[in-house]
Amino acid sequence: MKEQPYLKEFARYVTLSVLGMLGVSCYILVDTFFVSKGLGSNGLAALNLAIPVYNFTHGSGLMIGMGGATKFSICKGQDNRREMDVVYTNAIYLAMFFSIVFVVAGLFFSRPLALLLGADADILSMTDIYVKGLLLFAPAFVWNDVLLCFVRNDDGPRIAMVGMLLGSFVNIILDYIFIFPMQMGMFGAVFASGVSQLVSIAVMMPHWMGRKRKFHLVHTKLRVDLVRQNLALGFPSLIAQLSTGVAMIVFNMLILGLEGNVGVAAYGVVANISLVVVAVYTGIAQGAQPLFSDFYGKNDHKNMEKMLRYAMVVMVVLSAVFYLAIFADAKQIAGVFNSENNMRLQKIAVTGLKLYFTSNIFVGFNIILATFFTSTERTIPAHVLSLLRGLVLLVPMAFFLAEAGGMSGIWLTYPATEFVVAVLGAIVYRRIAGRKAEQR
Repeated sequence: MKEQPYLKEFARYVTLSVLGMLGVSCYILVDTFFVSKGLGSNGLAALNLAIPVYNFTHGSGLMIGMGGATKFSICKGQDNRREMDVVYTNAIYLAMFFSIVFVVAGLFFSRPLALLLGADADILSMTDIYVKGLLLFAPAFVWNDVLLCFVRNDDGPRIAMVGMLLGSFVNIILDYIFIFPMQMGMFGAVFASGVSQLVSIAVMMPHWMGRKRKFHLVHTKLRVDLVRQNLALGFPSLIAQLSTGVAMIVFNMLILGLEGNVGVAAYGVVANISLVVVAVYTGIAQGAQPLFSDFYGKNDHKNMEKMLRYAMVVMVVLSAVFYLAIFADAKQIAGVFNSENNMRLQKIAVTGLKLYFTSNIFVGFNIILATFFTSTERTIPAHVLSLLRGLVLLVPMAFFLAEAGGMSGIWLTYPATEFVVAVLGAIVYRRIAGRKAEQR
């Protein structure tokens, strides 16, 4: 990293990362909009049931990319050029392995997965098509995530942002063309998302194939120690995505029992807006991550902590803005995705938007703190906090609050879970910071 005023460097990385992540989040949001207009509430329900598969493929790509790129940045801070290349090569090996697994699952297991996710006879075909498409295009999703992380950490945040935004723009155009003029239905939506990933990869080609890059494919065997470190450092990124996917699976199951497919469609509106909000927090965390790791590699703890404070301040301000905007415009937001003017869907979605997004500040805090822990090789607290918010607390909380409060209880599950994890995370951070202060 060049010697520049650190606030300016932070602003550059985070702004470009947030803009890029907004582009990524739009892949599913745009699908939701066009599917709701072209295929109605059944199409929206089918899409919502299939989205956890996207969370898992995208999360796997981020796990490999963030884990490898974090280790790459630490090695870069230590000026260990050979290890930088070996880390990148092993990340590519992992990307190839996961890509093969996803494609095999798409070829042979998409329909059982659609049934497992809760699709009934009315929406099974559409759910199956979207799940199959996501899995067959998974190599593009995974490779795009990996390259984005390495390019951004290799002093290329601008081209990474351009790649993500241009891919999103192509997705919007193709979604409209495939769903409406070409009448390709659900397959058109997922095909547009897959092609947009290839566009993003192509945009980054001048960097990841250029001579100035600091990561290269080298002849090396698969190193178990690096694979273990990559997966450990990237695991919270996977859990961050899986927590959304697990929440959707559990909520879909509970909502189907309470409100049927219309309730699932309403939840689809809330969940897809949530993807955009979470993408902003992820963008802040991923933008700050190269700086966390670089200062950590240089043993500069003072500036490392300063970057964390910058990230938290930005997150708090944006959280307040997001919630006020969602609360004030809940009816309009729900109406955008309610092409059939279904009043039951509208009422459920409006209530959900107002309750669900009380979680904003806690979600942002947890995502940034987990990224900070992994960026500084504190994997155990990152893993514990990530598992608590993604699985351990979320699932029992959902069943308990659904039983106690019906739909309102379901909407409050996410805020309650994230709040508890945020309190625990703050306690863990204070203890770690206290130990460091004593060592000084």
